[in-house]
Amino acid sequence: MAQSTSTAAGAAPPGQELDRRSVRIAIGALALGLLLAALDQTIVSTALPTIVSELGGIDHLSWVVTAYLLASTAATPLWGKLGDMYGRKRLFQTVIVVFLVGSALCGVAQSMGELIAFRALQGLGGGGLIALSMAIVGDIVPPRERGRYQGVFGGVFGAASVLGPLLGGVFTEQLSWRWVFYINLPIGIVALAVIAAVLHIPARRTEHRIDYPGMAVVAAAATCLVLVTSLGGSTWAWDSAGIIGLGVAGVLLIALFMVIERRAQEPVLPPKLFRVRTFLICSAISFIIGFAMFGAMTYLPTFLQVVHGYSPTLSGVHMIPMVVGLLLSSTVSGQIVSRTGRYKVFPILGTAVTTGGLALLHTLGVGTATWVMSLYFFVFGLGLGLVMQVLVLAVQNAVDYQDLGSATSGATFFRSIGASFGVSVFGTVFTHQLSEKLAGALRGVPAAGSVDPARLQADPKAIAGLPPAVRTPVLHAFSDSITTVFLWAVPVAGFAFLLSWLLREQPLRGSVTAPDAGETVATNPVDRSSLDEIARGLSVLGSREAKRDLYVRIVRRSGADIHPATGWLLLRLAHKGGVDPVELALHSSVPREVIEHAAVEAEARGLAVRSGNPLVLTDDGRAMAGRLEETRRSVLADLLGDWDPDRHAELAALLTKLSGELCGGDHDRPEGALRDTRPADRPARHV
Repeated sequence: MAQSTSTAAGAAPPGQELDRRSVRIAIGALALGLLLAALDQTIVSTALPTIVSELGGIDHLSWVVTAYLLASTAATPLWGKLGDMYGRKRLFQTVIVVFLVGSALCGVAQSMGELIAFRALQGLGGGGLIALSMAIVGDIVPPRERGRYQGVFGGVFGAASVLGPLLGGVFTEQLSWRWVFYINLPIGIVALAVIAAVLHIPARRTEHRIDYPGMAVVAAAATCLVLVTSLGGSTWAWDSAGIIGLGVAGVLLIALFMVIERRAQEPVLPPKLFRVRTFLICSAISFIIGFAMFGAMTYLPTFLQVVHGYSPTLSGVHMIPMVVGLLLSSTVSGQIVSRTGRYKVFPILGTAVTTGGLALLHTLGVGTATWVMSLYFFVFGLGLGLVMQVLVLAVQNAVDYQDLGSATSGATFFRSIGASFGVSVFGTVFTHQLSEKLAGALRGVPAAGSVDPARLQADPKAIAGLPPAVRTPVLHAFSDSITTVFLWAVPVAGFAFLLSWLLREQPLRGSVTAPDAGETVATNPVDRSSLDEIARGLSVLGSREAKRDLYVRIVRRSGADIHPATGWLLLRLAHKGGVDPVELALHSSVPREVIEHAAVEAEARGLAVRSGNPLVLTDDGRAMAGRLEETRRSVLADLLGDWDPDRHAELAALLTKLSGELCGGDHDRPEGALRDTRPADRPARHV
């Protein structure tokens, strides 16, 4: 994404337009908007059996999920660039309105066709909520603090993945399935009001050449191919003119997309990325992981409600072990990767466990115990979590700086497309299997002469009213139809396992860190710039451990024979011009005695003198501070690995900004990291 240096680096300090209270309120409103979009990826899954019973159209059940995923995936890059061009506040308010209108229309839908169309409209707004909320954080929060708030958003995604199926069940059972959509209205209105009141983003326009043709063509190609997998073998025969025509159109549109991308100034997916082996392999694995995850999350609630007779609420509860496993393994693998720098083992292990988890799901049946189902769900989630976030990390580590943003969104783009295909393919297999197995089950039961298989498919709730002699084979037919879906997914996941062995492990750059565990649950490709991704990686400087290590390294590399706390004080004096140590202690988290000892050392070494109460630098102190400033910048530059700030003006500006923030205003409080950094061989009086 092309950006001006001032915008990208935040020359107008983005964290200073709002006070801290307003920032927190604005972040809360953004998180509410993000929660709406994230919930609607999963909240309908537990409501689908009830929706089908009321509206019919089980053949098109998968499209209630697919329409949302496809629309949000196609719209996300567009919203991101429009926000850069025309300002993000009004655009964010617009996408909230689009999302709420879509939600209201979904709630009043009277047919499956209407619901699918309105879900697509809702998805257009949902894609904007995700893309713009992430981008607005960069407008109002300094880079060094961005990781903290991105962690909040990651937690929102994680919570939504757990709460979505559960809330969908509660609303369906206690109120109506329509409240799955109506609940968005009051939350969205609150978010809209708070954003209008407290969010004030400075006007920053960035010129873009938006790749409208590329976005439209890739969305059309994905839709054609998803329609092939959704309609083939059920609504239309595989050799029918409609299916063949859709397949040919999809292939031709992909070819056209490749031609468009070669000529576009700002392509959606730069063709040169596909010449990077790691990107190609990770994109393929991401596609398969999205395929498996959302396909399973869509049809497992149907299995629980229809085959085992659980209420919608309880089916949501039974989905929790899968998400717990996913978040647990994501967190653990992310920590291990960040500490060791080794990541190849996790895609291999994750795809193997995912394949095994799908095989276990295939063994589920009418008589499977609850604890066994929970265990299998947990294993499946563990496999997904081991691989999802590591793929993004591997891609970021393999591309040049200028392609970092595109590569990051590209990897998640393929996961999102995979999710759409997974839900569609799972739906086709389920529908085809159910028609055959229901007919076979009823054919062998004398008492089933008056039972209409089509009615049972259209209204699964009718199974509860069947005589026991008929109900048992019908339940087995539903069970076998759903679990056959997981069997079909086993070789697909196995292919991802083979692909993962082809990954080449490269040493991690300093600014490449594992994304937040909760954030990996999302499928939407958030369109962020390369600089946004660098800032996210460098946000680790906000942690106490990282800052303590930073000042130790700065003093050591500069060759200065002073304590790190004294080095920090000299940099603070250079930044502020003069500081009263007593006043500084009142506004910092560093103990007063530590600051006093640092001041004593600075004065004793002739680096600072008293000018009344304030402490100011001497000529020697200014020379030492200049040396420390240069060293600080080089230490920060080391975190970028081979992404050279001298070749990218916005990177150089970001380093300058971060360098200033690390010794900035009193309320930045970087000094908390300076506790307990006294070398073992230096007496406490010299701190």
